[in-house]
Amino acid sequence: MSRTSTILGKTHLVIDTGVAHPPTTTIVERKGLGHPDTLADHLAERLSRAYSRYTVERFGAVLHHNFDKLALLGGASEVRYGAGRMTAPVRVLVNGRAAPMCGGERIPVEEIVEAEARAFFARRLPEVSDHLDITFNITSNSSPGAVLTGDEVPDRTRWFNPRSIEDLRERRVRLSNDTSLGTGWAPENVFESFVRELVDHFSGESDFTLSHAWCGSDVKLMGYWDGEQADVVLCVPQKSRLVTSRAEYTRNAESVLAECHRLAGLRLPGAQARFRLNARDVPERDELYLTYTGSSIESGDEGVVGRGNRVNGLITPLRPMNLEGANGKNPVYHVGKLYNIAARRLAERLHEATDGHAEVHLVSTTGQRLDQPWRVLVRLSSPDAEVDKVQALVAQAMDEFPTLTDELVSDGIVLS
Repeated sequence: MSRTSTILGKTHLVIDTGVAHPPTTTIVERKGLGHPDTLADHLAERLSRAYSRYTVERFGAVLHHNFDKLALLGGASEVRYGAGRMTAPVRVLVNGRAAPMCGGERIPVEEIVEAEARAFFARRLPEVSDHLDITFNITSNSSPGAVLTGDEVPDRTRWFNPRSIEDLRERRVRLSNDTSLGTGWAPENVFESFVRELVDHFSGESDFTLSHAWCGSDVKLMGYWDGEQADVVLCVPQKSRLVTSRAEYTRNAESVLAECHRLAGLRLPGAQARFRLNARDVPERDELYLTYTGSSIESGDEGVVGRGNRVNGLITPLRPMNLEGANGKNPVYHVGKLYNIAARRLAERLHEATDGHAEVHLVSTTGQRLDQPWRVLVRLSSPDAEVDKVQALVAQAMDEFPTLTDELVSDGIVLS
């Protein structure tokens, strides 16, 4: 391994080349579209983008906000073969901050949030959409640092109540909101890609779910791969209204397993694959993953932003990753969102440029320029990567933060 260390502006860039390839052994988890943590992630991000679009259209800028502490508290339900109903609502705790005014003009924050939350559930879990209890814990309190020294109002106190968009410091220079980091790597191995595809196949819109309406979306997969054998534990719920008996539930489960083996044959050719489905089922006691809505959010389970899939859509403990909850963060200057997206994109470009494994870590310092991270660490398996080309790709990624913001607000980036 060789190391090159240099300074780009105020950024300390370290490039390691000839590093070892990641081990073949893989442990990977993915949570599907109906999993409570995924629901919390995706709803928080939807709120951020809706608020951002409103303020851009009305005032010409994304105003200060963050919804990345949103939580869902599960409701209650009754489940019977061929029937079911909600008996208590799902609670949506909208925790965060958002500017309620700009230049004296009111921003309908709660109206935006409620409309988006109800539309989200109407599409994602229709059976839940009429059983929501939305609680607003949204403030406009300023961040620490507004020290009073006289009659003047500190600029920081205007961040969430600007007189105009000229009170937004990021209009002049974008500064990191936090000391944090973003992590990215590429490429995925064949098993990681298979896990992503399999979970999406059962939890999203696919030929299988379109022809098997009983298939619920609260899918979760944990997989282990050694390069030759795949061992997968998979949860796939069924919707009680469309399952009339224990025998029918069992037949449906067999069709899920058959589909797993079919896809494994296509995506993991020559490998041995073992699947265990709904491991907690006890059929003789009618203890089954049978749900009214297709999600455990109906019956006491909770969802919290940041507990689900990382920005790349996977949970990979043997790969580098961090615990930032990117969804719902402000798309202008929150490094917990922007640095993770930028690190992943940069890793993909470095992989393409070097034809090897690439790993990127971007580390910020709060209050310093967003486009000048405190540290950038690039690790490449290629022993002969051209340092000047790597530096150019890093510089390109740092120049793209305004573009990333635009892509996020316009739904051009999917946080999966």
